[in-house]
Amino acid sequence: MSELFFLLMFIVLATAFAIASVIAAYVVSYRSDDVEHSPYECGMKLFGGAKIQFNIKFINFAIMFLIFDVEAILLFPFAVNFLSLRLYVLIEVILFLILMLFTLFYAFMKNILRWQ
Repeated sequence: MSELFFLLMFIVLATAFAIASVIAAYVVSYRSDDVEHSPYECGMKLFGGAKIQFNIKFINFAIMFLIFDVEAILLFPFAVNFLSLRLYVLIEVILFLILMLFTLFYAFMKNILRWQ
Protein backbone atom coordinates (compact mmCIF):
# COMPACT_ATOMS: atom_id res chain seq x y z
CA MET A 1 0.00 0.00 0.00
CA SER A 2 2.83 2.42 0.76
CA GLU A 3 4.32 1.87 -2.72
CA LEU A 4 1.02 2.89 -4.29
CA PHE A 5 0.94 5.99 -2.10
CA PHE A 6 4.42 7.04 -3.24
CA LEU A 7 3.48 6.44 -6.88
CA LEU A 8 0.34 8.54 -6.47
CA MET A 9 2.31 11.32 -4.75
CA PHE A 10 4.88 11.24 -7.58
CA ILE A 11 2.15 11.62 -10.20
CA VAL A 12 0.47 14.45 -8.29
CA LEU A 13 3.74 16.33 -7.72
CA ALA A 14 4.85 15.88 -11.34
CA THR A 15 1.52 17.21 -12.59
CA ALA A 16 1.64 20.12 -10.16
CA PHE A 17 5.19 20.96 -11.25
CA ALA A 18 4.19 20.91 -14.93
CA ILE A 19 1.20 23.17 -14.32
CA ALA A 20 3.26 25.53 -12.14
CA SER A 21 5.92 25.76 -14.86
CA VAL A 22 3.36 26.72 -17.50
CA ILE A 23 1.77 29.32 -15.21
CA ALA A 24 5.17 30.77 -14.25
CA ALA A 25 6.21 31.03 -17.90
CA TYR A 26 2.97 32.86 -18.71
CA VAL A 27 3.33 35.28 -15.77
CA VAL A 28 7.01 36.06 -16.34
CA SER A 29 6.89 36.28 -20.15
CA TYR A 30 7.44 39.63 -21.86
CA ARG A 31 4.57 40.88 -23.98
CA SER A 32 4.83 43.54 -26.64
CA ASP A 33 2.79 44.14 -29.77
CA ASP A 34 5.72 44.76 -32.11
CA VAL A 35 7.57 41.62 -30.99
CA GLU A 36 4.46 39.45 -31.19
CA HIS A 37 3.84 40.15 -34.86
CA SER A 38 7.40 39.90 -36.14
CA PRO A 39 8.97 36.58 -37.19
CA TYR A 40 12.35 37.43 -35.62
CA GLU A 41 13.20 38.78 -32.19
CA CYS A 42 16.85 39.67 -32.66
CA GLY A 43 16.39 43.44 -32.59
CA MET A 44 16.91 44.05 -36.31
CA LYS A 45 14.32 45.58 -38.56
CA LEU A 46 12.75 43.22 -41.06
CA PHE A 47 14.08 43.52 -44.60
CA GLY A 48 12.41 40.59 -46.38
CA GLY A 49 9.94 37.79 -46.10
CA ALA A 50 10.31 34.88 -43.73
CA LYS A 51 9.59 32.26 -46.37
CA ILE A 52 12.65 31.11 -48.26
CA GLN A 53 13.20 28.00 -50.34
CA PHE A 54 15.93 25.55 -49.46
CA ASN A 55 17.57 23.38 -52.04
CA ILE A 56 16.47 19.73 -51.82
CA LYS A 57 20.08 18.54 -51.48
CA PHE A 58 20.25 20.02 -47.98
CA ILE A 59 17.19 18.03 -46.91
CA ASN A 60 18.43 14.79 -48.50
CA PHE A 61 21.82 15.19 -46.86
CA ALA A 62 20.21 15.82 -43.47
CA ILE A 63 18.00 12.74 -43.78
CA MET A 64 20.97 10.57 -44.71
CA PHE A 65 22.90 11.98 -41.75
CA LEU A 66 20.03 11.07 -39.42
CA ILE A 67 19.79 7.54 -40.82
CA PHE A 68 23.47 6.82 -40.27
CA ASP A 69 23.53 8.62 -36.93
CA VAL A 70 20.74 6.37 -35.67
CA GLU A 71 22.68 3.39 -37.05
CA ALA A 72 25.68 4.34 -34.94
CA ILE A 73 23.48 4.71 -31.86
CA LEU A 74 21.89 1.30 -32.44
CA LEU A 75 25.26 -0.38 -32.94
CA PHE A 76 26.77 0.99 -29.72
CA PRO A 77 25.11 -1.56 -27.34
CA PHE A 78 26.21 -4.34 -29.68
CA ALA A 79 29.80 -3.14 -29.56
CA VAL A 80 29.76 -2.93 -25.77
CA ASN A 81 28.43 -6.49 -25.29
CA PHE A 82 30.12 -8.11 -28.26
CA LEU A 83 31.74 -11.01 -26.38
CA SER A 84 28.62 -12.06 -24.49
CA LEU A 85 26.19 -12.19 -27.43
CA ARG A 86 24.69 -15.30 -28.95
CA LEU A 87 24.81 -16.34 -32.59
CA TYR A 88 21.29 -15.14 -33.49
CA VAL A 89 22.12 -11.64 -32.25
CA LEU A 90 25.22 -11.58 -34.43
CA ILE A 91 23.12 -12.66 -37.41
CA GLU A 92 20.58 -9.90 -36.71
CA VAL A 93 23.34 -7.29 -36.48
CA ILE A 94 24.88 -8.52 -39.73
CA LEU A 95 21.46 -8.24 -41.42
CA PHE A 96 21.11 -4.72 -40.00
CA LEU A 97 24.52 -3.75 -41.37
CA ILE A 98 23.65 -5.22 -44.77
CA LEU A 99 20.48 -3.13 -44.80
CA MET A 100 22.46 -0.01 -43.93
CA LEU A 101 25.03 -0.77 -46.63
CA PHE A 102 22.18 -1.19 -49.11
CA THR A 103 20.87 2.22 -48.02
CA LEU A 104 24.32 3.76 -48.56
CA PHE A 105 24.62 2.07 -51.98
CA TYR A 106 21.16 3.40 -52.92
CA ALA A 107 22.17 6.91 -51.85
CA PHE A 108 25.30 6.73 -53.99
CA MET A 109 23.35 5.44 -56.98
CA LYS A 110 20.82 8.31 -56.68
CA ASN A 111 23.65 10.87 -56.19
CA ILE A 112 22.17 12.04 -52.91
CA LEU A 113 25.57 12.28 -51.23
CA ARG A 114 27.22 14.07 -54.15
CA TRP A 115 27.61 17.77 -53.44
CA GLN A 116 27.45 19.80 -56.65
